[in-house]
Amino acid sequence: MSRTKNMTEQDSSQTIKVKTKSKPITGVLVLLIGIIGLIFAIGLSISFGAADIDLMTVWSAVFSFNGDLTSHQIIQEIRLPRVLGAAIIGACFSVAGAIMQGMTRNPLADSGLLGLNAGAAFMVAISLSFFPGLSYQYFLFFSFAGAAMSTIIVFGIGSMSRLGLTPMRLVLAGAAVTALLTSLSQGIAIHFDLEQDLAFWYAGDVSRATWENLEYMFPWVLIAFIGALFLSRSITLLSLGEEIAIGLGQRPTLIKIAGFIVVLILAGIAVSMVGAVSFVGLLIPHLTRFLVGHDYRWIIPNSIVVGSLFMVIADLCARMMNPPNETPIGALIAVIGVPFFLYIARKGGKGL
Repeated sequence: MSRTKNMTEQDSSQTIKVKTKSKPITGVLVLLIGIIGLIFAIGLSISFGAADIDLMTVWSAVFSFNGDLTSHQIIQEIRLPRVLGAAIIGACFSVAGAIMQGMTRNPLADSGLLGLNAGAAFMVAISLSFFPGLSYQYFLFFSFAGAAMSTIIVFGIGSMSRLGLTPMRLVLAGAAVTALLTSLSQGIAIHFDLEQDLAFWYAGDVSRATWENLEYMFPWVLIAFIGALFLSRSITLLSLGEEIAIGLGQRPTLIKIAGFIVVLILAGIAVSMVGAVSFVGLLIPHLTRFLVGHDYRWIIPNSIVVGSLFMVIADLCARMMNPPNETPIGALIAVIGVPFFLYIARKGGKGL
């Protein structure tokens, strides 16, 4: 029994190595460069704003906080939680997109394009209308529920055809559900006079991040990331085809259930914090896949770092494009995301 298990593991490792064109050395380099770039970007993002603060002051505010200094208070209470929130949200969207693309073998998969963001935003509209003043943990629960609801609807609609659930049918079902839930959300907002509150969820804004919110969301994010890394090898095999995965001892149904639980946690947290931002989960997995190969043991950790870096830079650009006003981060990302989506679709889903 033990010998058979070892042979199966060796076969699966050999299959991953041959068919995914894994690039472990490149993966390590991208990870290290990404971490260094992320630290530098966080420093710049904290430094620049309505009131520019030099990097030495940023350093002292983080490691030698002085509550009597206004600059230190700005950094600790406003900018630092915002930047950390942007980094976490970028990682959440990126990992969710990577898992969805791997499990569904759909290069166009993204939590926004498949309706998860719209479902979460719809339940946010419900909570704002009928349960105003909820604390963040209950708010987060509504976001989870909305993401789960839209996932069930999208996959249910996409599976109705005799041909089964194809990547294009999944995207079309996601577009239809997104349009429906967005319309319902806007109708609720108009009826309950919540246009300004709900506009935040569709424009995208990281300013909601506070130490209290980050403290509550961090354990969930950590658990989801650990789960994603634990599933990464199985997702790699599943991305090669269910027949190959089954032949190498995997259980596709269990992998998909576990994977979608992780996606729901990540997408629900991200939308509850920043709003219904799309395309991050589409862009970053393709970029990391291009850099490190198709092995999800490298795609997922690199998506965490690259997604964080991308979101921190996007938030900085959104704040600096038209000061003192902020450009909605969702609109800024869409300027990049829409052409990339069309590019992937035109190539037949081959990606970079």
